Amino acid sequence: MIIGALEELLGVPKQKREHPDPVELLIATLLSQHTNDRNSHRAFVSLKKEFPDWNDVLAAPAKRIASAIRIGGMADQKSLRIKEILRVLKKRYGSVDLSVLRDMDVDRGLEELQSLKGVGVKTAACVFLFSLRREVFPVDTHVHRVLNRLGVVTTKTPEKTFREMRGLVPPGTSYSLHTNLIRFGRLICRAQKPLCGSCPLYTVCEFPGKEEGRSRTLPSSRTPGEHRFMLLDNV
Repeated sequence: MIIGALEELLGVPKQKREHPDPVELLIATLLSQHTNDRNSHRAFVSLKKEFPDWNDVLAAPAKRIASAIRIGGMADQKSLRIKEILRVLKKRYGSVDLSVLRDMDVDRGLEELQSLKGVGVKTAACVFLFSLRREVFPVDTHVHRVLNRLGVVTTKTPEKTFREMRGLVPPGTSYSLHTNLIRFGRLICRAQKPLCGSCPLYTVCEFPGKEEGRSRTLPSSRTPGEHRFMLLDNV
């Protein structure tokens, strides 16, 4: 019901035909931490323009990397983290490459990625869904919030929601549900003052504040089907 209602409201999201490289997807996701998708995308494009090859990034001073990704915020911290991840990948696999994940069991692959400093379960899951096209369902703050309000889960953290959702998402729907829950969380089921009057799932929602939120609706200038820029669809 939830998947169908969101697809009717927001459309059926389509993945790009070409698969992004898993290392690129990993670094892009790291750059998205604590900033918005547009700024993190600008930081990623700037990084790739300055360093066409990941080995160039590995060999570069952290200050030069930080300069390239400055627009994404927390550049000094992220530059050090990126260098460390690339160093570990080269030491572990012999090159700055993650193609080994393509044939790896999902649980083992998630553990491999999370062993990298700064890589949490959401980032690891995004690599599997967006790059490797595996049936993994990433959970960010929007996904976590919406699923809890709907009563699908009753969890305290996105990490716990991720674990609860394992096995609950029908095969072949992970990308659509993940993408549309983020869009829905940004557009209607917002953290503050959700627009419950425009929610197609109002009757099944268990959010205590939905009666108050019923008076709030999506402005006529906005359409539910409009798709805001999403970083991981543009790597």
